[in-house]
Amino acid sequence: MHYDQEVDWLVAGSGAAGMTGAVVAHQLGGRVLVVEKEPRYGGTTCKSGGVAWLPGNHRQAELGIDDSAEEGWRYLRALIGDSVSPARLRAFATRAGEMLDFMMRHSRVEFTPLPEYMDYYPTQPGYKSGGRSMDPGAFSLRELGPEAERIRNDYDSLLRCNITVPEGRKLGDMGLAAIWLGVRLYARYWLDLPARLRGKPDQRVTLGAGLVARLRRSLMDRDIPLWLNAPLGELLLEDGRVTGAVVVREGVEQRIRARRGVLLAMGGFSHNAAMRQAFQQAPIGADWTAAAPGATGDGIRMGQSLGAALGFMKSAWWSPTYRMPDGRVLALIAGKAYPGSIMVNRKGLRFTNEAQPYEDVVKDQYASEARGEGAIPCYLVFDARYRQQYPVGHIKPGKMVGDGQLPEALFSSGLLTRAESLGALAAALDIDAAGLLATVERFNRHAREGRDPDYGRGDSEHDRYYADPKVQPNPCLGPLDTAPYYALRCEAGDLDTKGGLLCDEHGRVLKESGEAIPGLYAAGNTSAAVMGDTYPGAGATIGSAMTFAYLAALHALNDEESANE
Repeated sequence: MHYDQEVDWLVAGSGAAGMTGAVVAHQLGGRVLVVEKEPRYGGTTCKSGGVAWLPGNHRQAELGIDDSAEEGWRYLRALIGDSVSPARLRAFATRAGEMLDFMMRHSRVEFTPLPEYMDYYPTQPGYKSGGRSMDPGAFSLRELGPEAERIRNDYDSLLRCNITVPEGRKLGDMGLAAIWLGVRLYARYWLDLPARLRGKPDQRVTLGAGLVARLRRSLMDRDIPLWLNAPLGELLLEDGRVTGAVVVREGVEQRIRARRGVLLAMGGFSHNAAMRQAFQQAPIGADWTAAAPGATGDGIRMGQSLGAALGFMKSAWWSPTYRMPDGRVLALIAGKAYPGSIMVNRKGLRFTNEAQPYEDVVKDQYASEARGEGAIPCYLVFDARYRQQYPVGHIKPGKMVGDGQLPEALFSSGLLTRAESLGALAAALDIDAAGLLATVERFNRHAREGRDPDYGRGDSEHDRYYADPKVQPNPCLGPLDTAPYYALRCEAGDLDTKGGLLCDEHGRVLKESGEAIPGLYAAGNTSAAVMGDTYPGAGATIGSAMTFAYLAALHALNDEESANE
């Protein structure tokens, strides 16, 4: 077979999984090429919080956090059960910390534990109240030179200046320390005169964009080429082994030989409406996802064409989302836990613990929809006191931006609705007014007592993480009793799908028979999630993506049988 170019390791996708796999393979002596079908690099990672969930890692001890790989394994095993092979689950639990140590020694990656960011399910054995979710820190775009212009630019911040997870936590307290932090962040932003005079965004990037920038700089340090506008056309086989792929670079086909293997790290199928309708529960489509637009299932379909098995195709990294008037779809992570708010369906009824993990909120949303209650979309209803004090998604609190200063499109698009009474709000939303009034009356009575007998909101550490500690006795609960009233339209969205190619503990793609397809690996949302139909903690998607990209590169570059000489 004729090839236009030869490498050891061909990586498709430029998110956390793809670039991690590239760095590892290069460190092991491989010649590496990364290809990305989009005109910008970073994928869904760039749009995310950038947090990685990594049990039993070496940085935890520095903050006095007691954890181990074995405890991580017990937590995952109890939560996920037999839906994922024990070998694959144990590989993640026992080697996630190893991946972090490798990347911190051999790349610009720098993760720090978040001691107050707890796992999501406290009743499971092996649960930790903090330290497994890791923040990627801040990074300067100036370190990237011209490549700074090619990073995904659709990541967003509530403020002009980008903030890390710990900074966001402090700002959410709304106290004097938060004000002082805000002053310092804004001062740094405005004193960056070269960027301000040239009309550039904040050159200090954080969250997912910060992680992507660190990984991109790591590729640059090693002269690992990254081709943009270069989708995979098809995988190439010789004698049943994947030996490379056709890459369409700027419209020109090139046949790339990959002596050690091909890593598919191209995201899920969130933006493929046909696949979603074929595999997932209705109502579903491609309009509610916060994933990058390149997540169209290309890698999954390529694996299928070679007989690959699939797993968890019904599942996603669910999160309520909302569509901004400019078309951006954003995940609602924090605003649903603040006091003075509830989520209701078309019958005006609550259907979930609004403050619980976002994955479970959407699962409850679908359950309410299945009962005929009209929960897709649902509405986050809140009162004037909430509006004044707290951000709702990317809408700043009233004390920063009053209603008169908000873009009219927020209201005219139907995203945000305002009314002088709950009855008028129900009429504007076309939901049951009697149901809403009764729901709010019951909720208010219990909120004043600091308890939620219906859904247990505020009972767990996780619920209280995004709440207001100044509100007592329950920081998640406050009555809705101050006009005007508002509603934010919320869809049954996701961060990306989590179903994909079934893989083993090395990241090798498997056939239905359980046999590995030689030379083919997958990581990230192209692979069937090691987390199964669960979400163990913040950063579970990025932590597992990076870990299996690391394990795949180790296997391909170190295993003599994987060589294709």
